[in-house]
Amino acid sequence: MATELILFADYHQIHVFDEESETDLGNYWNDEAYEAGIVVADDAVGIVTSTDLDVGVSVEVLQEEPPAGDATGRIVEGELHVPSGRVVVMGCTDFLPDAARFEVGRGRHRVRVARLPLDPAADDPDIEERLRLSIWPV
Repeated sequence: MATELILFADYHQIHVFDEESETDLGNYWNDEAYEAGIVVADDAVGIVTSTDLDVGVSVEVLQEEPPAGDATGRIVEGELHVPSGRVVVMGCTDFLPDAARFEVGRGRHRVRVARLPLDPAADDPDIEERLRLSIWPV
């Protein structure tokens, strides 16, 4: 079952990281990262969005790798170490104490980000982009 979030993608970024991470993804962003669509540190992943406005993010915590499904455009993936067993998903300037947290289990996990088609009949016309974020153990 997926959890639906609306995140403010300030600086065209969404962050996914171990709840106890002290990694500063600001040290990882460069032109190559923006071109690749993702930055990966040991316990943190930064996802590039096409907008710096609200993004709909569907978060799936899975037990195994999912099929590619209904993604459009580029799919990006990275690996994430989660020693705490919980990941945080947030816009890069969101308030950390209020950010969404997900139990994923301790260890290494794969993170896949797929762009989804916008639904013209959606309840929130202010969403500029939709992403599906899938997380599973490796």
